[in-house]
Amino acid sequence: MGFSETMKALGDPARREILNMLKNGSMTAGDIAAHFDMAGASVSYHLSQLKNAGLIFEKREKNYIYYSLNASVLEEVLLWLQELKGDHNHES
Repeated sequence: MGFSETMKALGDPARREILNMLKNGSMTAGDIAAHFDMAGASVSYHLSQLKNAGLIFEKREKNYIYYSLNASVLEEVLLWLQELKGDHNHES
């Protein structure tokens, strides 16, 4: 997992929508797929890309896989964006 994979994963609108959905808590792939008009294989692909980028975790519980946000990677991206923008919280 690297920063370029993370940024690439964030570049897709469907993946950003999945992340937005997960901010309210863990969801199964079926719950996520119900929000989209795309094949289940496409949703699985997007989940795989998000997982490979480190943006989500998966947790198996009985017959289900639950997906949740990896807040630490999102925080790293936000910190980088703030630095790029020049937002510094310290005085010079």
